[in-house]
Amino acid sequence: MRVRENRTDPISMAQALADYTGPDCRFINIHQGQIVYVYGKLKGRGREFWQGIAQGDYFGEQSTVLGLFPKSVVREIQQLVTDVMELPTVDWDFHC
Repeated sequence: MRVRENRTDPISMAQALADYTGPDCRFINIHQGQIVYVYGKLKGRGREFWQGIAQGDYFGEQSTVLGLFPKSVVREIQQLVTDVMELPTVDWDFHC
């Protein structure tokens, strides 16, 4: 997984191209047009997924939960940092 060394800050911002409803608690729901703050980009088996938080201001009281989403439903609009690092992970899957 590629993340920023200080994991309290996002590494980039993206805008949702389409609505996405996650299949379980590991994933976040995203609405078309919504801004998503990206905190990690998975590699290897999970490379089609990024990790982030969907901005809730435009869509009511959506809670800010860090979760996975397919990178294909967003367009990266701004890189916020260049000092990212890779963290090895053995298993990115967990049970809800």
